[in-house]
Amino acid sequence: MTVRRSAATLAATAAVLCAAAAPVAVAAPSPSPSAALPAGLYGTKDPTYDGVWRQSMAFLAQRLEGVTPARKSVDWLIGQQRANGAYAAFRPDVSKPCDAKTVLDTNATAAATQALVEVGGHRDIVNNGVRWLKSVQNEDGGWGYTAGAPSDANSTSLVIGALARQGQRLADITTPGGKTPYDPLLALAIPCGGKDGGAFAYQPDKKGKLTANADATAAAVLGTMGKAMAVGNNAAGKAPACHPGSGLTPEQAAQNGAHYLVGALAGSGHLNQAPMPGATDTTPQPDFGNTADAVVALSASGHQDEAAGAITWLKKNSTDWAGQNGPAAYAQLILAAHATGNDARDFGGVDLVARLNAAGPAPAAVVTPDPSADTGYEATEKDQVHSGDDVIGGVWWYIGIALVLAAIAFFLISGRRKNRQL
Repeated sequence: MTVRRSAATLAATAAVLCAAAAPVAVAAPSPSPSAALPAGLYGTKDPTYDGVWRQSMAFLAQRLEGVTPARKSVDWLIGQQRANGAYAAFRPDVSKPCDAKTVLDTNATAAATQALVEVGGHRDIVNNGVRWLKSVQNEDGGWGYTAGAPSDANSTSLVIGALARQGQRLADITTPGGKTPYDPLLALAIPCGGKDGGAFAYQPDKKGKLTANADATAAAVLGTMGKAMAVGNNAAGKAPACHPGSGLTPEQAAQNGAHYLVGALAGSGHLNQAPMPGATDTTPQPDFGNTADAVVALSASGHQDEAAGAITWLKKNSTDWAGQNGPAAYAQLILAAHATGNDARDFGGVDLVARLNAAGPAPAAVVTPDPSADTGYEATEKDQVHSGDDVIGGVWWYIGIALVLAAIAFFLISGRRKNRQL
């Protein structure tokens, strides 16, 4: 998951009309002038293709660092949601009805859902987004960039993170054919052996061939582990290994992906951008965003020690990149720092949190977290609660209700005993 897919890629994506679930190919909307940017939006660049995404990424990173976003920023993100629960990449005028140019986006919806869970207090908005995401699940169990588009590793993994963070039990989210969200990811996993063994493909090509994609692999490691984008500081505990054969479990596929990422980062300490179609200059260029995502994936899968070289490289080289790309870039670096126990307020001498905060309205509150305490939350299969569509908060919500009921029962029983004694 880089800062955002290029405008050219998004323009080629099939669109989904608000009035229908079937995808319809239309041209992407023309960029809106930066002068018309809403007051609550993070960043200063044209938001046509990444408005909701960069806002959501900013919130995810800020909440990890004890920052509460401004009310108007949260209200802007909430206001971008359609009545059916879906988000487009950006809607410049939410008062206007949805039309043929409004592309409903699973990536934006999943990111916004995860962000609003972290912000807290928006249960209905989150549940509405989850309902829409579940309603557009493909027959193979996954999701494409838009409803009905072929499943891809990145979109499926993002949606898995949103569902998990809301409290859904992923194994119970099945298609009529019995497919779960893990199935399409496992189908995109490249078997061990060879230089690309363990990697994930973004999608199969027209002949069904799988080509390793580092961007998709970093996303799919989180997806096959049932985790959201914001992960906690995980101590290293596993040696990277690639599990051979077919019939892999999601956990084994995640470990295979981590094994591939370790090899891809070896030597240079960073991943490279895939060349754009038709490009004449194929000189490898560092991919800062994907390197940060790989760091998060390695930490989440128990290989934080293997991410040390990449973190060192990012500290030395990512400042200019983040400054040019804005809020989402700063957020990616903060997520990587947090996942590996590094100080995001002194990341190679740069205060990433301050720079992210400065990219939007002044935060409502800033509390510097205790570095010895891990505030990240990991949603895993064992602690997810199947909540249908309308419960958020997980097991602690139920425990709280149980304690209240137990207290009421205690007082009732005590009262009856006293009456009998009288």
